Amino acid sequence: MRNSARNLAAMIVLGFGVMAPTGTGPAGPRPYRDLSIEWWQWATSIPSPVNPVEDTTGKDCMVGQRGDVWFLAGTVFGGTVTRSCTVPEDRKIFFPIVNILGWNSPNVCGQGAANLSATELFEGIHPFIEGITDAYATVDGATVRHPRHVRSDAFAITVPEDNLFDAPCGEDVPAGIYSPSVDEGIYVLLPPLSPGRHTIFIHAENSSGFELNVTYNLTVEPVLLD
Repeated sequence: MRNSARNLAAMIVLGFGVMAPTGTGPAGPRPYRDLSIEWWQWATSIPSPVNPVEDTTGKDCMVGQRGDVWFLAGTVFGGTVTRSCTVPEDRKIFFPIVNILGWNSPNVCGQGAANLSATELFEGIHPFIEGITDAYATVDGATVRHPRHVRSDAFAITVPEDNLFDAPCGEDVPAGIYSPSVDEGIYVLLPPLSPGRHTIFIHAENSSGFELNVTYNLTVEPVLLD
């Protein structure tokens, strides 16, 4: 864990290449930027005992899901995990190949009393993304093409008690609203998958020794309407 302007407490990597995609600027297309913010607000708002990021089997994959986009979670600081999850057939699927959060947390998680600006937070998280050396995602064995390199606008996260940051920070992080927060990462937005079984595999590596391998065994079920 690093402090001050390099507070990287929430390096929650949803594993999924390192290539900055062709045809996009460093900020990424607007829908991806909006979804990246929504992804972090989803991931950080869920209490740790049922948080999909900390789930090792997929049993919590439905927690907090709503709307027409289904979020897939990664892991904290890499590692290997396999999850099984059931997804409605009419949902788009959004996940980071690699992402990292910078969040302003005065006197919390090793940060000093001073507030950090969005610019300072971006300076702290960018080296991790810049250091990605290999990353890709596959769906049923086919490589996902054109992931999007995203640098978010500033946003706020709302953190509950017993939250995702407690373990990486080595302390009980107080519940509350933390702002500004910023994200940089590489994201994928998939159209709805056909009913049946599908496998998503995500791999990423960083020059500092970080490695991530996430497998999702998805069962896509038809949505029955009256």
